[in-house]
Amino acid sequence: MRKQKPMDYKILFELMKDARISDRKLAKRLGTSQPTVSRKRAFLEKEMLDGYTVVPKWDKLGYELFAITLVKTHAIHCSKEGHESVVKRGFEWLRSNPNIIMGGAIEGMDFNTFAMSVHKNYSDYNEFLHTLRFDYGDLIENVQTLLVDLLAKNRLKPLHLKYLAEANVKT
Repeated sequence: MRKQKPMDYKILFELMKDARISDRKLAKRLGTSQPTVSRKRAFLEKEMLDGYTVVPKWDKLGYELFAITLVKTHAIHCSKEGHESVVKRGFEWLRSNPNIIMGGAIEGMDFNTFAMSVHKNYSDYNEFLHTLRFDYGDLIENVQTLLVDLLAKNRLKPLHLKYLAEANVKT
């Protein structure tokens, strides 16, 4: 894989702010040619992007809660084969739950797995947690959750990658 050039990062950060921008507008904004942007964008899509997505207004989709669920499993204490089986089982569970938007292994606070998920309401979240405990109760030692009210008026900064892109453009 080739080393990324400054223009690659500039294009990436612009796409993080607005993935819908045309190559022509992006070229104009960056002071380069449209074919250069198209070529570099194709490279980025192949090598550095997992995909394009939107950041919805969760409340407009009917979601009231965002949850960060931390899980400590017994998997770290089992054999290599047992650990691999647990990891595979956990990965399948994460992929089978469409309301989980990110999840995987973590280090710290005595937890080894996390899931970030959105829920229609508290009952929906409670069902999610009940299913987690029912399906994986034999592996779970501890579960803790942080709940964010997506309807709260005091939510000062919504989830978006544009903030990261804006910070990196300035540096």
